[in-house]
Amino acid sequence: MPKILIVEDEPGMVMGLRDNCEYEGFEVIVAADGEEGLRKAITDAPDLILLDVMLPKLSGLDVCRSVRRRGSSVPIIMLTARSEETDKVVGLEIGADDYITKPFGIKELMARMRVQLRRAREHVRDPDTYEFGDIALDFVRHHATKSGTPLTLSPREFAILRHFVRHRGEVVTREQLLDEVWDIRDYPITRTVDNHIAKLRHKVERTAAEPEYIITVHRVGYKFLG
Repeated sequence: MPKILIVEDEPGMVMGLRDNCEYEGFEVIVAADGEEGLRKAITDAPDLILLDVMLPKLSGLDVCRSVRRRGSSVPIIMLTARSEETDKVVGLEIGADDYITKPFGIKELMARMRVQLRRAREHVRDPDTYEFGDIALDFVRHHATKSGTPLTLSPREFAILRHFVRHRGEVVTREQLLDEVWDIRDYPITRTVDNHIAKLRHKVERTAAEPEYIITVHRVGYKFLG
């Protein structure tokens, strides 16, 4: 579940952005001024920042500049009522990834956010191999072992594990798995995900009924702790 940091001082705007982001399945954290926004950008490790330009205490431009100076490549989308081209150029030159002018359509904003999140994921190279517990995975050769003994995993099970490794420690929804592993974007039923997870647990967990690595998050999805 991607974590979105909203840095905005207008309560009505914050409420609308939070509601829409949570509806889309994002985790949301909020900061009401630039100083708080910069602190949370550093300590809370968001996956994307929605950053207003005109903020109390520290401007959005200064927040963006400081985040980039610290070496962070987190996607930043600037939000502003300003429409002058020079303001957009400055924002992009100091490291913002995108720029949208108020008022804006929420569907357009969500589409831009997903583009930036996808680009960020593509820039993070997946590991060729991974180990957890007594499981060793080779994603290149599609080879797995358990306590040194060959373990038979289907291509789908490798894809699920790769997705879990990519999002280790995060809550992954069933809808996200259908979207990114099955490439299904309409969700009439998610039982197929649960069935695959149950089979996978029998292969990789010491005790499938008491999983240590693929943990169920009630009514949401799963979290991988490998």
